[in-house]
Amino acid sequence: MSDATPSRDAIEPVRRPRRWHIAVFLLPALLVYTAVMILPLIETLRLSLFNTVDGEHTFVGLANFKVLFGDARWAADFWNALRNNVVFFAIHMLVQNPIGVALAAMLSIPRLRFAAFYRTAIFLPTLLSFVIVGFIWKLILSPIWGVSPYLMDLVGLKSLFSPWLGKPGSALVAVSLISVWQYVGIPMMLIYAALLSIPDEVIEAAECDGITGWSQFWKIKLPLILPAIGIISILTFVGNFNAFDLIYTVQGALAGPDKSTDILGTLLYRTFFGFQLQLGDRSMGATIATVMFLIILAGVTFYLFVVQRRIRRYQF
Repeated sequence: MSDATPSRDAIEPVRRPRRWHIAVFLLPALLVYTAVMILPLIETLRLSLFNTVDGEHTFVGLANFKVLFGDARWAADFWNALRNNVVFFAIHMLVQNPIGVALAAMLSIPRLRFAAFYRTAIFLPTLLSFVIVGFIWKLILSPIWGVSPYLMDLVGLKSLFSPWLGKPGSALVAVSLISVWQYVGIPMMLIYAALLSIPDEVIEAAECDGITGWSQFWKIKLPLILPAIGIISILTFVGNFNAFDLIYTVQGALAGPDKSTDILGTLLYRTFFGFQLQLGDRSMGATIATVMFLIILAGVTFYLFVVQRRIRRYQF
């Protein structure tokens, strides 16, 4: 009877060995990320709750936020920057991402000649430095020595040319379109990769049902790449509300003319480090950075818990 009874060792499940080497390999990256990202973020959030009172660094709670939203001068600059940032983001969402999807759809056409050349040419501006891009476009759009008036004259549209970067009504749109030109390759490549990952069986079944061409893209391919479009949208949101470099290169720290291109990034730079006659204020700069962090956090949270869930429900 004892021989028929299974032993204790046979009943107990086999324990898997602990993979300590995974933690060893992750530790250097975790330490670098903590030192470069986590600790500065915590220090920024902490600094927004302090201010200099009578020469001493004093805890003031939410007083800095009351100044940012309640003081007439601070509130005017902040809401102007936030409004411009929303316009900057909207132009990227309505222009850059649809163009990226359209380019990816055309590049995924079978037997398209020179497709590799087109992909490289469109993605190449993404690899350029924002300093180079800003300087080149300032030269191109210059009404004095730029080539835009000459090129528009060749097609009979010279009368439509104006110093777009120097007019408050058009400067923000012009800078946004420059950014679109530089970064349209990113959504194009992500959507292109998503289109290539669609199983051939799905495409063949659609062709057997007579669904071809652009009808196939709208009815079959587009629903399958919605997760990729969602990721691109949230990356665009985070990138645009962290934007600073291109506007600083093209329009300077004052984000002229008359602060018409001022966004949260340039406002943060002037406030924290100071510029010309404006003295730097670390506490108010940290306050603006905290508001930027909360805006981005709210947008990412909305995407993860609302948009992504609906996309999954639509797919499955």
